[in-house]
Amino acid sequence: MATALTDDWRTASGGLLAANDLREEYRPSADEEFMSARQLAYFRIKLLDWKEAILREAQGTLLQLASDSLREPDLTDRASSETDWSIELRTRDRQRKLINKIDAALRRIDEGEYGWCEVTGEPISLARLEARPIATMTVEAQEKHERNERVSRDD
Repeated sequence: MATALTDDWRTASGGLLAANDLREEYRPSADEEFMSARQLAYFRIKLLDWKEAILREAQGTLLQLASDSLREPDLTDRASSETDWSIELRTRDRQRKLINKIDAALRRIDEGEYGWCEVTGEPISLARLEARPIATMTVEAQEKHERNERVSRDD
């Protein structure tokens, strides 16, 4: 899925970037222009690959759920199976929400807003984006947001 969408990308100078080169050899660097065409292509590929992996896992879960039966003869075994499936389905629900965040990050790339803090307007560090490509805030803005959230929950 992602490969078909990311066969190549145009650089600012019009040259082509091969998706496989970006997957295997390239890592964004602070030495280059922030959110250059190459960096944006790199993060787009990273996000699309992540989304594809989540969708593959979800498909596997659906296939397994369709083939497995929860009709265990022993009540204890059945309760254990139901608990396992409940945990699995909760995980899939969290991943569904994650796909929405990945799609939002892809939209930010398309709109030229990716990599910039939605609160301060400052660049989000490449290390943070590498670790969490769906990040929308700098570490400092995120910490402040979480502190404010804790305070308002305590009220």
